[in-house]
Amino acid sequence: MKAWIAGALSISLAAGSALGATPAPEPVDATLRTSAGKEVRLSKWRGKPVILFYEDKDSTKLNSTLKKELFARGQERGILDAAWVLAVANLQNFDFFPARQIALSFVRDEEKKVGVPILVDMDGALGQAPWKLPLKTSNIVLLDAEGALVYRHSGRMKPDELTTFFAVLSRLVGVDLNSPAPSEPSP
Repeated sequence: MKAWIAGALSISLAAGSALGATPAPEPVDATLRTSAGKEVRLSKWRGKPVILFYEDKDSTKLNSTLKKELFARGQERGILDAAWVLAVANLQNFDFFPARQIALSFVRDEEKKVGVPILVDMDGALGQAPWKLPLKTSNIVLLDAEGALVYRHSGRMKPDELTTFFAVLSRLVGVDLNSPAPSEPSP
């Protein structure tokens, strides 16, 4: 009898979730700064999915495989503009004179190299609620077009975690990023 009740409860909970009984995730936001010091809200990038990398200075290479794959798959499928890519540097440990200016200068130099704006988090905003991201590692976050958090990962991604990331991103951009890219027909 207990097994039947547990099974029925599991089925009804699953059915409730499938029928929309679980509320949709709420949009999240934060105020950060550009490398020039201007305040900017993450909600500025709503309207398309957002791929957000939040890293401290020692973690920028931790998920370099993901970054390379993300660019390669987007380029192969011609969808580099299907989502916003945002990098956020955790500079909380450098929020004092003269380290702040040195760190911001380094971020500006990196922006020029990678061609992606790098926002800065001087006060650990993304380590606080509702984000609660670890401050001393590489964090990858996917937000849907309305700004709701739909995926997050902290630390180095393993191959199966890369597959999961690309599956979630595929749903957000409407293109299968885990299957081989369609090849061009030969003339």
